[in-house]
Formats: sequence, C-alpha cells, structure tokens
Amino acid sequence: MMRPSNYDKFPTVQAGDEKDCLKGWDEIGNALLSSLPDSGGVICVECYPGAFTDRIENSLRRVLAPCDVVRTSELLKDPDDVRNLLSPYLGSDPVFGRMNGITIQDYFDPVRIESASREIENNRAQRLLVIGVGASLLCDRPALIVYADMARWEIQQRWRRKEIGNLGLDNVEDTIGVKYKCGFFVEWRAADRLKKILLPRLNFLLDTNDLSVAKMIAGDVFRRALGSVSQRPFRVVPYFDPGPWGGHWIEEICDLPRDRPNYAWGFDCVPEENSLLLDFGNTRVEVPAIDLVFAHPHELLGESVHARFGTEFPIRFDFLDTMGGGNLSFQVHPLTEYIQDKFGMHYTQDESYYLLDAGEDATVYLGLRDSAEPAELLRDLRAAQEGDFIFPAERYANIWPAHKHDHFLIPAGTMHCSGKNSMVLEISATPYIFTFKLWDWGRVGLDGDPRPIHIDHGEANIQWDRTTAWVRNNLVNRIEPVSSGHGWSEERTGLHEREFIETRRHWFNSPVPHNTNGTVNVLNLVEGDEVVVESPTSAFAPFIVHYAETFIVPAAVGAYTIRPHGQSIGKQCATIKAFVRSNA
Repeated sequence: MMRPSNYDKFPTVQAGDEKDCLKGWDEIGNALLSSLPDSGGVICVECYPGAFTDRIENSLRRVLAPCDVVRTSELLKDPDDVRNLLSPYLGSDPVFGRMNGITIQDYFDPVRIESASREIENNRAQRLLVIGVGASLLCDRPALIVYADMARWEIQQRWRRKEIGNLGLDNVEDTIGVKYKCGFFVEWRAADRLKKILLPRLNFLLDTNDLSVAKMIAGDVFRRALGSVSQRPFRVVPYFDPGPWGGHWIEEICDLPRDRPNYAWGFDCVPEENSLLLDFGNTRVEVPAIDLVFAHPHELLGESVHARFGTEFPIRFDFLDTMGGGNLSFQVHPLTEYIQDKFGMHYTQDESYYLLDAGEDATVYLGLRDSAEPAELLRDLRAAQEGDFIFPAERYANIWPAHKHDHFLIPAGTMHCSGKNSMVLEISATPYIFTFKLWDWGRVGLDGDPRPIHIDHGEANIQWDRTTAWVRNNLVNRIEPVSSGHGWSEERTGLHEREFIETRRHWFNSPVPHNTNGTVNVLNLVEGDEVVVESPTSAFAPFIVHYAETFIVPAAVGAYTIRPHGQSIGKQCATIKAFVRSNA
C-alpha cells in the first residue's frame, strides 16, 4: 500500500472542441430558440427518472418564454395505482424482484394522457414546452427533442439524500434499498427502452448531473462522440462506497477523501451504472456509459457478444477492499436456471477473485470441506440468523491462504467469501446484485440495520459436491502458460468451464501484442506504475493506463499493443484481461 497514487479518478475521452458544448441556461435556451421555426413549435424535454425536472423547467422557461408548459408529472397514475402496477415484479423481498416488460407508457393515466395530447395538438403552432419523464410519448412531431440524461450513481446519491423518490411513487422517505430495487428491476429498464428509441433522434443532449453548471451538446455531436469512443480504448468514471466490512487500500491507492469510515467497493467497470466524461476543451459532459452500449453494440461488444447478450455489457470489474476491514459476507450466487426462473434474468452472476494485494493473514473461503454435512450446515445457518448463535464458517468452508496475484474462480453455486486483509479485483458477469448472503458475521449495515440474509435461496443453489479436492483442482490458481515472446509471457488464469468469461494474464517488460478478435476486452493493470496502449496502425491516439485502473478495448479496435511507460520502463508489468469465450 505504500506507493504514491497515480490513479485517475476522472478519466475523460476527447469528444470535441469548446465550441461544441453549450454552457449556462442563457446559451442553452438561445440555442433552442434559434433551432425552432419562426412560428414556434413543440420543445420536448424528455427526462431520465431522477432528473430535477422542476429546476430544468424553471431555467428553460425564463429564456424560452413558452405559451404553455405540459408537465408529465401531472399525467402519471396515482401512486397507489403505480404500486399495483409494480407489485407483481417487486414483491416483498428487500433485495430481489423480477425482470419485466413494463414501459414508461404504463406509468401514465390514459385519460390524462389523452387530454394533454389534445392540448399539445391545439397549441402546436405556438412555442410549447413539454417536459418530464415520458414527454416524448406525448409528442408525435416535436420541433425539438432534448434528452435530459444523468448518471445512475448521481440518482442513487439523490435517493440517499432523500431529494427524490421513484417514478410515480410518493416514497421520497423510503430507504435507499427500496428505491434501488425499484430502479434496478423496473424504472431504469423502462426508461432505457425509451432511451434506445430516442438516441438516434434527439436534437440535443442535456447533462443534468450538476444543474449549477448546465451543459448541452447537439445530438449529432453526441452521436459522433459515442461513435469515436467505440473505436478506441477508454475508461469509465469510477465511483466508491463504504461498507460494513470495508478497508483502506482503495483510499490510499486511488487517493480518495478521508471523510468516509472506509471504502468497501470500487466500481470502475460497470457500464450500466458508470459514466463517460466527454471532454470538450475546458468543459466535460457526463453521460451514462450505457448510452455507448445502446448506440454502438456491434462496435463495442462485437457481433458474437451482441448476439448473445443484446445491448448489455456482460463483463464487470470492481474492487472489494477488506484491508484493515473484515470478512465479506458468506454467500452463494444463483445457478443459471434459478436466476432465469425466479428473477427473469437470462444469465447469472459467475465471478472470480483476483488478488491485487494481500496481507500475510489473507484468506479466501471457497467451497465446502469434505466433512460438511448439508443438513447441519443449513441448521447452523438458520440458528445464526435467529441471532443466538455464531455460525462456525471454518467448520464447513475451505479456507485457502491468499497471496498477491492469486486467482480464485467462483462459478455460481459455490459457497465463498473473501477474508479480511485482502484487496480483491472481482471479475464477474454483470448481474451484480444477485448475491444470496448466508451469514454476515453478526454485523449490521452502516445504517445500523441487519443486512438481508437469503438462506432459502442459498439452499436451492449450493452445489454440495464442490468440496476440498474439487475446489483445489478446479478453482484455485488454474494457471496455464499460453504463449510468449520477447519480453512477455501470457497465461490463462480462468475462468471455470461453467463460466463464459476467459481471463488471461500478461507479464511483460516489452511491448505485448493483443487482439480483440472481434469481442470486447476488459483489462486492469495489476502490476506496474504505468503502461501505454497503442495501435499498430495509429488508428487511435496512445492511451495511458495507471496501476489498478480498469480499461475497455472495444471489439472494433482489433490489434493493439501494451508496453511499459514512464517510471515502468524496464520494469515488470502485468495486466489481467477478460473477454467472452467464443464457444461460450
């Protein structure tokens, strides 16, 4: 941990010049006015759920001076009706719901929609502002479509600060868990279905993450920027969060503020929730990284990955920091058939632990001891859940010593957790909330409430034959040499045959040749201070990567090289690379 930090917390991608970005409400409003026909017309401002619609409206009205404003917030069904709509998919579990086909249209009252549509049609010749979530559904032929977009991490902060609730619900005071569950299973999915339709059509993209500095770019500029990103290596904007077991490695290596009790998680490749920072000279526009997946799935993911996963980014990299903290929860992930049947997901949360760093006493709990009896294990888990018993995890689970650069594979159905004093780079499939906690070491969450335990779900998924010898032979450091060249070597480190992700580690002190082979690559610099990613044909500008940074290489890139740079020249470096197996 004793090394200076060079981790870039705000990576940007070059997207255009300063003149391409409009700043301030006056400049934004005047640009909209100049884009309207002289006679007026409908300005449709479609908002992603969570945007501060009232503030956007007030700022635009001052400049646009519309004849009238139609607010979609006034057209929603009553909250009780929205609850009835969502109830079959959200249920009563505190964490898990079920995927579904609900659309933004389903949130609206048909009578109110019909009345508003007539009003819009009658005032079409004048300057009319239609604003809110679902505004585009009311406008057949708007003069302008402005999409007010925002990052999901900022949405979660607004939920935590109790500034907003979920769409159509009067639940501002609900816990973050309740709001996140609704967002994950329903709200974000519905909004994204509409976003996919609008991305090719929108006239302007409005960044609503920080309304104190309003920023807007033209639709063509936005689409051109995303197209450019899909052709070169890039990073998404990481975010970090404390937890009851969190440690202090991340705050040192990533140079984070010391105003948190710890940092348990670091998310630096979850495009569904991370952002892209588009650089326009001295101005940065923040957009959800999922916009890139929606707009350019072929170029980003590759044909075979897109064919299997659609517009989902299937690989996740994140940090789990227990350095100076505690054990992760003892847990298991659902089998594919279980997650399909119970939750409507079409693939499951297989994963692995790559040890970026480890203390002398670091361990990983993985698989069952040969002596473990299922009935006794489940009995003890339930007794521990009742609160009068400490679950003896060491009696039932294998406890493996963990060292820096070890790689533990965790196919779904395998009981596991990382022990204290470990720094884990978790490499996994994307359905990232489907963790069945079985035992949490008697802790409560940072909010003081017990963390949800799901023993029944766990019982249905634990693979009882994954005992000591099987785990040792199949899941612990399955390192196989693959190839080598001048100053470099390549190893296969996983994953297990049941997992669709392949991982390769390269050790090098000279340039290493890579090729996406038509599928998206995700990499992390796990050893070395700094490397540079380059195109053999100069198809993209040299891309600098620092220690512990995760970066994405789109499928469209094809051939690329990685070599030591800066202080790493002449020193040993290593990357871990993940991609979807061609035969998966």
